[in-house]
Amino acid sequence: MTPLARFIDIGILAYPGAQVASLHGLTDMFLTANRLSAEQGLAGVPTLRVSHWALGADGQVTRGFTAPQAAPRSLDILILPPCLGDPIWAAQGAPLLRFLKGQHDKGTILSSVCAGAFLLAEAGLLDGRPATTHWSLAEKLQARFPEIAVDGDKLLIEDGDIITAGGVMAWVELGLKIIERFISPAIVLSVARFFLVDAAGREQRFYSAFAPKLTHGDAAILKVQHWLQRQGMTKVTLPQMAAKAKLGERTFLRRFQKATGFNPTRYLQLLRIAKAREMLELTNHKIEQIAWRVGYEDAGAFAKVFQASMGLTPSDYRRRFSLGGKAATE
Repeated sequence: MTPLARFIDIGILAYPGAQVASLHGLTDMFLTANRLSAEQGLAGVPTLRVSHWALGADGQVTRGFTAPQAAPRSLDILILPPCLGDPIWAAQGAPLLRFLKGQHDKGTILSSVCAGAFLLAEAGLLDGRPATTHWSLAEKLQARFPEIAVDGDKLLIEDGDIITAGGVMAWVELGLKIIERFISPAIVLSVARFFLVDAAGREQRFYSAFAPKLTHGDAAILKVQHWLQRQGMTKVTLPQMAAKAKLGERTFLRRFQKATGFNPTRYLQLLRIAKAREMLELTNHKIEQIAWRVGYEDAGAFAKVFQASMGLTPSDYRRRFSLGGKAATE
């Protein structure tokens, strides 16, 4: 007698504004993992059963589509997809918050992608935990929920019963992580090859852009920021910056940090790295030439600063993201 298949029940919550592509993309990924597991004759691995959940007119969250067909028992994992609009706040999502808390109390692993993390945060489920979200929302999440250890550089943070993923398309990483956790790393590679996606670890800082704060209201600091945008690729000293702001050095340092969120040295590094990334992506200039053009006399020092900020060496960054550069020119 053939034993009953063991299911891992995965729910995907179609909350208002959730990205439809991720809802169906994750479903396709999990069902493909089942098919590839069967084709490879893997014994003893569970079947991933996917169900879609939505908020009804009566305020209740109910199950709709399920595949393979069968009513799921309690969920093993519940996914909050990304949304393409503004994050949902408590006033809009109170029934969802009750549902999330109830699922978590039953032992369901909760996971989010992008702005879905705001719902977990509103439910109080990220308090005291590390979490990530879309890099452009990281500051907003941290400001609204200061008790969360937000890391906007990470594409995925697995923290036991809570998994958070970063940018809109990070649902791909989340799907692969779930397949790895419940089936096997070998099937992860097979699924990644099938969908032509990168199974290797990535980080959001590879894709995030430095966007200086310019609406802080400190006119003296804003004047220096505009000046640095023009002069930042040349050698600039603290006394020069303070003089430009017409402030004493200590006062300038304090106000610059408060206005921009960075000290002047780090701010300059980020400006220079942003320019270097552009040149690595779009030109064939040698690394030494790029280092000099963005204000570094020592190419080795430039490479260390670049790798510390981006997680890749300049050469590796070019190989991965260049639109026309050639590794031979490095």
